[in-house]
Amino acid sequence: MTDARSAAEHAELIAAARDRLLAFAAACTDDTWHARPLAEHGDHRPVGVIVDHVAHAYEYTGGWMREILAGDTPPVDVALVDRLNAAHAGDAGHLTQAGAMEHLTRSGDELIALVSGLTDDDLEAGGGRVRRFAEIAARHPDMHRTDIEEALADSA
Repeated sequence: MTDARSAAEHAELIAAARDRLLAFAAACTDDTWHARPLAEHGDHRPVGVIVDHVAHAYEYTGGWMREILAGDTPPVDVALVDRLNAAHAGDAGHLTQAGAMEHLTRSGDELIALVSGLTDDDLEAGGGRVRRFAEIAARHPDMHRTDIEEALADSA
């Protein structure tokens, strides 16, 4: 179910979730940054790669929004997202904590600017897909952050 939030409200939610993930990342020790707390749940990525994954997801989500706003219909499905995530996981292991946080800040700022500039009609473009991507972008950082925090607490 989608909501009737304005573009500015969606942008604020994205910014707040991104900032919570940035605060979590900044507080990570080196051991936590390289830990794989979700491995027993099937996610073998280190914390740092998961943080950078959110930054990467902001980029492809913003790209899909722009495509829809240009009148295209990007073929987004679970298989595509899985491929993007797998490719990212293979490429992101070298990232430093500072580098991942800079990426998250930059890509988040770009997505926030895009979303905050949308109109109500823009949000409904593509049968409401732009709004749906904004909703996902607002939930995505918190989902990963809380999963990691819970797994770390369970292992302590």
